[in-house]
Amino acid sequence: MPDGGYFLGIERSVSGQSWRGRLKDERAAQAIAQKYELPEILGRVIAARDVALDDAEAFLAPTLRDLMPPAAGMCDLAQGADRVARAIVDGERVGIIGDYDVDGISTSALFRHFFRAHGREPAIHIPHRLDEGYGPNPETLDRFKADGVTLVVTVDCGIGAHEPMAHARELGMDVVIVDHHQAGQHLPVAHAIINPNRQDDLSNQGQLCAAGVAFVLLAAVQTKLKAAAGAGTAARDVDLLQWLDLVALATVCDVVPLTGLNRALVRQGLKVMARRGNIGLAALADAAGLRHRPNVHALGFVLGPRINAAGRLGFSEIALELLSTDNRSRTGAIGQELEVLNKQRQEIELGILDNAIRQGEKAIGTSAQVPALIVTGEGWHPGVLGLVAGRLKERFGRPAIAIGFGSDGAGQGSGRSISGVDLGSAIRDAVQVGHLAKGGGHAMAAGLTIERAQLGAFRAFLEEHLAEAAGHAMTGASLGIDGAMSAGGATVQLIELLERAGPYGMGNPTPRFVFPAHRVAFADLAGQEHVRCTLRGGDNSRLAAIAFRVLGSPLGDILLEAGDTPLHFAGRLNINDWGGKRTPQLMIDDAARAQ
Repeated sequence: MPDGGYFLGIERSVSGQSWRGRLKDERAAQAIAQKYELPEILGRVIAARDVALDDAEAFLAPTLRDLMPPAAGMCDLAQGADRVARAIVDGERVGIIGDYDVDGISTSALFRHFFRAHGREPAIHIPHRLDEGYGPNPETLDRFKADGVTLVVTVDCGIGAHEPMAHARELGMDVVIVDHHQAGQHLPVAHAIINPNRQDDLSNQGQLCAAGVAFVLLAAVQTKLKAAAGAGTAARDVDLLQWLDLVALATVCDVVPLTGLNRALVRQGLKVMARRGNIGLAALADAAGLRHRPNVHALGFVLGPRINAAGRLGFSEIALELLSTDNRSRTGAIGQELEVLNKQRQEIELGILDNAIRQGEKAIGTSAQVPALIVTGEGWHPGVLGLVAGRLKERFGRPAIAIGFGSDGAGQGSGRSISGVDLGSAIRDAVQVGHLAKGGGHAMAAGLTIERAQLGAFRAFLEEHLAEAAGHAMTGASLGIDGAMSAGGATVQLIELLERAGPYGMGNPTPRFVFPAHRVAFADLAGQEHVRCTLRGGDNSRLAAIAFRVLGSPLGDILLEAGDTPLHFAGRLNINDWGGKRTPQLMIDDAARAQ
């Protein structure tokens, strides 16, 4: 590409990023388009995602049959499947312990549906975020024991629960851990630990969220139940595919890469969700005003936040009920209740965010080279700290951690990271050296517990630990571009064509295009943080556009003040079907001055 690899020569945009073309090999794009008789632009998008020529057909039509790993390929999968199948056949009482986020709640609902389909009712406990904290605890295990539970399954948690797992063994209960968080060298005691991110797991399925791991496990369980039926034991023919909507919801909301098996799970799960077989999800969509067919954006930004709001504020049990109920008369009321909780969550988050942003601006003003932001507050609600950290990460372009301290001096925090900086590993290392009481997570997100007296030492440790990786990541901050077009070229037909390479998300980014030398024909505020506008091309063609959460930022300022100045705009296209009319719309990510 000319100009040293910068798209349109943009080395620094208004938001401080360089623009770089994603496509590295024009010939590869042409070969894909020619071999499979595809439009050139679709061939470019596929090739830019490093899809080989011979793999393009499978990429356009991924199937679970081809991508599901064998039972022997994942550590402890066969052993765990055998134990769960045996519990179903023998009628054992099974207890499920799940996380309080979308992944944990959706996976718990998946297990409930599966056990009910086999005539069993599991006991399910989602820990109260404020009263119990994350993961299994001895008190829950004691209650399970008193309830006759002989098998415990932890979902989206458990990989770091050494003491509770030892307690379960003392109580005589078997445990199957179903998790995906990064695991240390020493694992807890359990009958089976199914986690593709174990250090000894070679399945190459580490991108799965807990629901994805659970789906693979339950497929193996169903196979074993069928085999047992062949040996004379009754077993029901259960179609796992009917619950792929839950797996898709969890996969999107946990922001794991939409590549390989994940992409197939989400693609098929969206089809299942469109049939509205899960009456709880359908009610939630109705309460949220979702009028179009579900897509990745709807899962991640409409449905997911409402499920998360329940867990964040300590009401995860109603979200679990909604996703797993067969009682149609209850779904509407629960959907409305989640709507109210989501509004409360938004108010709490905004109440913290202003203070957090001021702390971030002060820290960056002191040194632009700060590798990671740590902001703190008294009494900050722990349920929204991950959201606050995510907003700080987006605004300041570096890892961010938000910590809320209680009156006892103990703090709970959540962090979000940027590509190329493994925050989860750094948090675990901080636990090892004694700066944190507890902590863990994965590369892009982590949680922690800290004593106030350790805050200074932890801040210094993290800045030193992340300095090199964050420095490289921030210096090389760039925006990936798939091509250039005019406002008139952005049609509904083009957007529908590009969806053939979806679903898009982390690991398979939504195509981003540049609209060179366009002008802002109209601009105005939308809500409290957004800017909506109309772009006009040189041929006088027009395109509706919106930029989210940009008010007060350089991008927001230039959109509102551009006047008739030509600018280059970079963004992602989607279809706006408001009022039943389908029209193209640009989600503006960045802008640059046209030279």
